Amino acid sequence: FEVVVVDNAPVTDETHDLVHRKYGERVRYLREPVPGLAVAHNAGLAGARGEVVAFTDDDVVADPRWLTELTAPFAADPRLGCVTGLILPARLRTPAQVLLESHGGFAKGFTPTTYDPRRPPRDEPLFPFTAGRFGSGANMAFRTGVLRAVGGFDPATGAGTPARGGDDLYGFVRVLAQGHRLRYTPYALVWHHHRETWADLETQAYGYGAGLTAYLTAVLVDRPALLPAFLARLPGGLAHARSLTAVRDTDGGGTPGGHDTR
Repeated sequence: FEVVVVDNAPVTDETHDLVHRKYGERVRYLREPVPGLAVAHNAGLAGARGEVVAFTDDDVVADPRWLTELTAPFAADPRLGCVTGLILPARLRTPAQVLLESHGGFAKGFTPTTYDPRRPPRDEPLFPFTAGRFGSGANMAFRTGVLRAVGGFDPATGAGTPARGGDDLYGFVRVLAQGHRLRYTPYALVWHHHRETWADLETQAYGYGAGLTAYLTAVLVDRPALLPAFLARLPGGLAHARSLTAVRDTDGGGTPGGHDTR
């Protein structure tokens, strides 16, 4: 495999110098001057040479078997276009970190699941629009050809843009909309450094909300053919959401990753 580091809109040469000094030819460095996570993802996608491209973020630590477990499902299922993995907290030291995890964090449970657009899950009326259920951008992989064929990630979305997020979610939906399956595997594990302060957590939460709105808007604007399907699913989806509404434990109880992912 190859490792590609995309340096997004850098203001210094520190990352460039570190990569070349410490890793030499073992790591490929790409500079992307246009800010935005989706733009950076697309730069990495354009430079990737393998049949599968995996993405992670600079605020996670990957398990030693992460890449093996994340890419293995592609060999077992030729219809897979995307695989996502489990994200658990690297530490729970501050109240802000505990609160985020008590509200679900980034984990999607401990059960391997395959999402097939030909067989929508019965417990998800809004499928595939509830893309947050499938995984997160810090732990995802795609068949390189499939992701390129659907146009990669929308550069108007993602961190570093006014949208603040949603690029990963839109990527999942783009792949599913073309008939490819998506696999969630908890065996592909990364550890995420949650925001430590209330202010940082609030900023992050606002960004995720803005990103969700941007993603849904992008889906319906760029792919208007999906609008009838979305509107048809909306009443059932709202009823389903109300049935799941409950007071959450904010004292940090429960098992990380063990929340209801619906």
